[in-house]
Amino acid sequence: MVRTMSITLKFCAAAVLLGVLAGCANDGYDPNGDPGARPLAAGQTCGSVRQELNQLDAKGTQSKVEAASRGKKLSPAAQADVDRYNQLLNQYLGARCHV
Repeated sequence: MVRTMSITLKFCAAAVLLGVLAGCANDGYDPNGDPGARPLAAGQTCGSVRQELNQLDAKGTQSKVEAASRGKKLSPAAQADVDRYNQLLNQYLGARCHV
């Protein structure tokens, strides 16, 4: 009886340990729905995307982005800058360049 209980406890302990280890394995699945970092387009790097964002910032695009978010009508050229800025920002954050 004692021997059977000892074997049962060892089996249960092993099962719990395997369950814990399986839970720690990173199989790419995230229950929160995070798909992970997205790759950048061919020829792009985090640095090149950041550089283009900086150039748009230097042109004053950030204030145009804010104006567009408030519903202000922009010229086609300003709207193109805003669209490019948003596209680059999404790429930068999606690739997790900021991490």
